[in-house]
Amino acid sequence: MENVMVAVILAVVIVVLLLLYCRRKRTRVLVGSPTETEERRLIKKVKEETVIVKKNKVMFAETQRTESLFELFKSTNVQEVASQIVSLDEVGAVIYKAGLDNCNLIFGIDYTGSNYLQGKKTFGGKCLHEISSKGHNPYQSVICTLGETLEPFDSHGAIPAFGFGDAYTKDHSVFSLKPEGIPSGFKEVLEIYNRLTPKIRLGGPTNFAPLIKQAVEIVKATNAYHILVIVADGQVTNERATTEAIVEASNHPLSIITVGVGDGPWDTMEEFDEKLPVRNFDNFHFVDYAKVTQGVENPSASFAIHALKEIPDQYREIRRLKLL
Repeated sequence: MENVMVAVILAVVIVVLLLLYCRRKRTRVLVGSPTETEERRLIKKVKEETVIVKKNKVMFAETQRTESLFELFKSTNVQEVASQIVSLDEVGAVIYKAGLDNCNLIFGIDYTGSNYLQGKKTFGGKCLHEISSKGHNPYQSVICTLGETLEPFDSHGAIPAFGFGDAYTKDHSVFSLKPEGIPSGFKEVLEIYNRLTPKIRLGGPTNFAPLIKQAVEIVKATNAYHILVIVADGQVTNERATTEAIVEASNHPLSIITVGVGDGPWDTMEEFDEKLPVRNFDNFHFVDYAKVTQGVENPSASFAIHALKEIPDQYREIRRLKLL
């Protein structure tokens, strides 16, 4: 009988000790794990640190988010703003501070025949699509500069890329640079461009309307904010169709940046930008690549800030209009 009692007592002691051990271990795990609120804070911190610049760029990291890019610098002169920025990281920090939270990219590449002639002054007399190991052509530079600047804002990295104006599509449609899928990140866009471009037969004329309509369909399908970057060497030849496409695009969360590469002249394109009819919001912006990159200390940063200067305001207006 005594042996049975001893065995029972020992069993009870062992069970109690096991319970105490398990409870203590569970407590340690809970203490070492972040709460749900802490997890959200950590995720937010990681996200913000992808676009907030550190170390010698503290001026951006410590500045509160503002109503516009120009308010951040207390200046309305974009050239003055550009002169204060030395890297693409800083451009990203600035547009984040000015209000941009996230975005997705779409690239449109001009394959019209005028690319053969438009590099006489600004690209050493070469075709603007010439690919060389010695340096980037203007199209490659635009893809890299805007791709790198906006990469931290893109959550999934997929970047649809299209060509237009070649001998096959002419001014009627566009073609995908990657028919079997969507490029992942700007580096893949660049790789595909480099591989495909030498095989493309240049054509014409220039019409942005099919590309803009294609971008609108992508935005409608994804219900996400996109920036369409059109890189072109010539003026719009079908102004009416392009204007109608831009007006229709203002009903959707889509910003359109047209980058003019080559010699120009770009006065017609600048006038086109200024005389566009009233839309839901100002969704179109033109920038002369050569003009904003020549004779400056930091060409890439200068181009990026000139190209993206209206994006935070457009994004804010899209949110106000509840287009997202």
